[in-house]
This record gives sequence, C-alpha cells and structure tokens, in this order.
Amino acid sequence: MENVLRPLIVIGGSVLLTLAVGWLAGLLLRRAATRHSETPLWGLLRNCRPPLQLVLLTALLLGTYRQARVLEEQRAGIGHFLTLVLIGATAWLVDRIVVAVVESTYTRYAAGATDEARVRRVRTQVTLIQRVVTAIAVVVAIAAMLLTFPPMRTIGASVLASAGVLGIVAGIAAQSTLGNLFAGLQIAFGDMVRIGDVVVVDGEWGTVEEITLTFLTVRTWDERRITMPVSYFTSKPFENWSRGGVQMTGTVFCHLDHAAPVELMREHLPDILRECPAWDGRDWSLAVTDATPSTLVIRAVVTAKDPDDLWTVRCTVRERMLAWLTEHHPDALPHLAPPAGRG
Repeated sequence: MENVLRPLIVIGGSVLLTLAVGWLAGLLLRRAATRHSETPLWGLLRNCRPPLQLVLLTALLLGTYRQARVLEEQRAGIGHFLTLVLIGATAWLVDRIVVAVVESTYTRYAAGATDEARVRRVRTQVTLIQRVVTAIAVVVAIAAMLLTFPPMRTIGASVLASAGVLGIVAGIAAQSTLGNLFAGLQIAFGDMVRIGDVVVVDGEWGTVEEITLTFLTVRTWDERRITMPVSYFTSKPFENWSRGGVQMTGTVFCHLDHAAPVELMREHLPDILRECPAWDGRDWSLAVTDATPSTLVIRAVVTAKDPDDLWTVRCTVRERMLAWLTEHHPDALPHLAPPAGRG
C-alpha cells in the first residue's frame, strides 16, 4: 500500500502545489494589471504562467522523485529526463519574461510618441531584439542539455582544442548566414529600413512587412510577398519612400494635340484636385514639358500624404482631365492618321 500511496502523494502534491502557485500568480498579475492599467507589463507577464508552472513542477519532481520509491532501477534516467525538461522550461520562462519586458517598454513608448517614423524604427529594433533573445535562449538551453550527457563532458577538452579550426571552417561555411545576421542588426540599429516603410526593390513597389535576422519580407501593392536576404539592403541601392517623411510628389503626363487648351486645363486642374479626398492640398502645377511634330506633352504635378494616396490622385487627375477634354475640347485629343492603303 505504501508503494502506491507514496508516489501518488509526491506526484499529486507537486501537481497541486504547481496549480496553486500558477493560480495565485495569475490572480496577483490580474489585480496588478487592473490597478495599473497604464502599464501593460502585468498583462504581458501573464503569458509567463505556463513556463513558470512547468519550471516549478519539474523542480519539485526533481527534488522529490527519489522519495516516491517507484521505478528505482530507472531512477537515473528519470532524473536526467527531469533535468532536461527543467533546462528547457527555464529557457522558455526567461524568453517569455524578456519578451514581456521589451514589448511593454515598446507599448508605453508608442503610446506617447508622435513621430510615426521613429515608432516604426523602435518596432523594428524590438522585433529583432526579441528574436536575438529567443535564439540565445535556445542555443544556451541546447548547450546545457548536451553537457548533461557524460560523453559530451568527456570530449569537451578535445572539442575546445580543435575549436579554432572548427571556427574557421564554420565561418567559411556560414559566411552567407553570418553576413545576413550582421546585416539584420545593421538594418535594425542603423535606421536604414523599418517595418512599415514603403520601398522599391528590383522595380517592385511595396511595404516592409517583416524583418528577421536573416530575411526581409516586402508586401507589394497586389498582395504578393517578396522575401529577400537582409544583406541585399546593405549591399545594393534601393528606394525608401518613407525616409524623412511619407509625403510625396507625383506627375501625370498627357499626350495631346497642339490645339490643347493649356490655360483652361491649368484652371480646371484645381477643381479636380479639390474634389479628390486623397490630395493633401500642398501643391500642384501644370506645364508643357515637351512637343513633338504630332503632340504636346503636358505634365501635371500633384502631392499626397503617402504613396497610396498619391496613386489615387494621379489616377483621378488623369481620368477626369481626359473626360473633361473629351466633353468640352475634343479637338485637344491626339488625332491619329489612318493607315495608308495598299496600292
């Protein structure tokens, strides 16, 4: 009977104590979040309950499983398994805590900031910091797990002796990966490109959607995703339309007949812009920029608060100006000569 009750008491007591501590921690964090609603840290720390309970349960079992007197012949294996779980759970808990602290700091900063570009810069840095912390936690946890195996400790001296050669070989083999890693850090803290920036890369226009340690994702206007190595942005030129502000100036070209009423078009352009909500009201102009034997090249300059609105303004001006010319000045449209007949 004792052989049955003792394991049940040890394991059941550990589980109950773990659940009680998790419930108490959740209650305290909930009350703290209610009292200090301006601080998101307490709400974010509630995500740490699962790894905290796993760490506590594993630690309790590791310290009491010998008292259970069950599977005594497997006692060493059970202890090793619990040690591995404890290492992994501890790394999980540390990662969750760091992420909660960093995310809370960013949320409070973003709530009080007025510079959108600076907020996107901090968002990019926070994202990469979280990924670096996660990577470090995983690497350290795996290394600690490997060191729990006696053979790994035995060959430790030989591994250290050959570390120099292995480091050179690994550096050559992982040159591209390491280059992308350092390029990702350079992008995050060098303020070259941020999450939310509008960029043009390889002739594709889009918005930076995700930045990791090794790659960057650009969402194009037609909802495609272009994934590129971050080293591209440190080694090749690209256009960043959000750098220094997202306000933009665009042009609309019309090829018209020499009889086009340029002055009337210049007077009508403000009427079109006032009816277009995407126009920001900053500037406009209209001028003849070129002339060919058959047409005039007329350029309208318009402004908007961001690239999306600029595209809307350009399309609106082009459509309504041509419609107005078709209705009131059809002679302004280019006249194409019919193809000559074959004799």
